[in-house]
Amino acid sequence: MNRTVRNALVTVVAAGALTAAVAPVAMAAEQTRTTTVAQARLANPKTVKAAAYNQARSTLAQAGSQTAAKSHPAHGTKDVPVSYGTSLLAAARDEFRAADKNLPAGQKKSDMSIPHYNAIHSAADTMGITVW
Repeated sequence: MNRTVRNALVTVVAAGALTAAVAPVAMAAEQTRTTTVAQARLANPKTVKAAAYNQARSTLAQAGSQTAAKSHPAHGTKDVPVSYGTSLLAAARDEFRAADKNLPAGQKKSDMSIPHYNAIHSAADTMGITVW
């Protein structure tokens, strides 16, 4: 009887140890897969259509961005590097945050007024940019 109980306990302990050893590997593989999918979703395009860039520039200028208003519209080409769009968005974001720093917290989203936030995201969506 003792031998049977001992063998059963050894089997249970071995199965538990195997599960404990395999579970972190399986979880790491799942996290890697999730991270890869998230990164693929966040990737910016290589170029932006000139018309989309000009529309985004106009949206930001109408929202009050002096940087966007002073920038030159894209012309003479059908595509521009994505860095043009990301730079435009980052400059407008920083400008809006500086202008809105004294607003109450309830009137801000991401440290800028809600209309400025909406303009930035509208411009980003127009250009297909997700990270700037």
